[in-house]
Amino acid sequence: MVGTYATDDPTRASMPFVATSGALDRGHEPGVVLMGEAVYLMNDQVVDDIHGVGFPPLRELWDKAVDNGVPIFV
Repeated sequence: MVGTYATDDPTRASMPFVATSGALDRGHEPGVVLMGEAVYLMNDQVVDDIHGVGFPPLRELWDKAVDNGVPIFV
């Protein structure tokens, strides 16, 4: 999954992690690439502050990815 958004668009910032969550639930081994604005997601405070419309808080999605060993490339 590729992310290019962070605080500039919280809903779009969440999308790669929503897709990653779904992939994990289906037994796949996803990876995430953060580019551009999305590199700010490497800051815990930024992740804590993002909650996209219609999605769980990014912290939940982020922790699921990390807890499942999903590689996150910056």
